[in-house]
Amino acid sequence: QVQVVESRGGLVQPGGSLRLSCAAIGNIFSIYFMAWFRQPPGKSRELVASIDSSGRTNYADSVKGRFTISRDSARTASFLQMNSLDPDDTAVYYCNMKTGDLDVWGQGALVTVSS
Repeated sequence: QVQVVESRGGLVQPGGSLRLSCAAIGNIFSIYFMAWFRQPPGKSRELVASIDSSGRTNYADSVKGRFTISRDSARTASFLQMNSLDPDDTAVYYCNMKTGDLDVWGQGALVTVSS
């Protein structure tokens, strides 16, 4: 069994930064895809950023130039560096990892951007 554990979110002022992390624990074989999704209040979950086994990254247009996804050398942890945060970035952020036939989700981290 594989679990993904996320760091806690928090309250950030507009223009501020926050770094989220998540780590996979359990019977990990090969994580070939890592991503961060978010679900704003009253809206659907959306893809924020992803990184594949080759290291190629993909970002939602709304976060390009502000957010950066990365992973550790062991490919068992993922990070989302969020800069220049805006109130529209307020959401629950979810880490997602794909390994073998498994699609594993973190528990979610609430990020609130407000003054």
